[in-house]
Amino acid sequence: MASDRRTHLADAALDVLADEGIRGLTHRAVDRQAAMPPGTTSAYFRTRAALLTALVTRLVHLDQTELQTMAEHLPPLRTVEELVDGIELLTRHRLTGEGRRRSLARYACAVESVRDPELREILVPRENAGREAVRQFLAAHGVTDVENRTDTLLACIDGLVFDRLASSGEVPREALEGLVTAALR
Repeated sequence: MASDRRTHLADAALDVLADEGIRGLTHRAVDRQAAMPPGTTSAYFRTRAALLTALVTRLVHLDQTELQTMAEHLPPLRTVEELVDGIELLTRHRLTGEGRRRSLARYACAVESVRDPELREILVPRENAGREAVRQFLAAHGVTDVENRTDTLLACIDGLVFDRLASSGEVPREALEGLVTAALR
C-alpha cells in the first residue's frame, strides 16, 4: 500500500512539475494534485529533495518502460528509413499528450540536476532496448565508433525534441534523416 501511495504521489508530482514548473513543485501542490489530505506528501517525502528524487526515479522508470515497449513493437531496423520511422515515432510521442508532459518534467529535472549530483546520477542515460536498437543499426552499417556515435545521435535527437518542445513545433523528418545519415558517415 505504501509503495502504491508513493507511486501515486510521484505521478502527481510529475503532473505538477509539467503544469507549474519547478517553482510550483511543492508538497501542498502535490497533495492537491493527488487529491490527498494536506500533509500526505510530506509524510512520505519529508524534504523537497526526497520528493524530487522520487519524481525523477518514477520518470526514469516510465521512460525506460516506454522505450522497451516501443523497441519490442518495432520491426528489425535495416534501413535508414526504418530507423528514422522509429525515431520519428518517439519524437512525436515526446512532443504530444502525456509524452509532452513527461518531456517538460524531464527537462526541468535535468536543469535541476546540474546542482544535485544525486538527481544527475538517476537521470544519466540508461541502457535500454531503444539505445540498443540504434547501436545495432550503426554497427550493422559498418560504423566503427558505435558507442560514441550512438551517444551523439541520441543527444542530437534529444536536443531537437527540447527545441521543438520550447517552440511548439514538430521535429522535421528531414532533420532526423540528416542526423542518421551523419551518424553513418
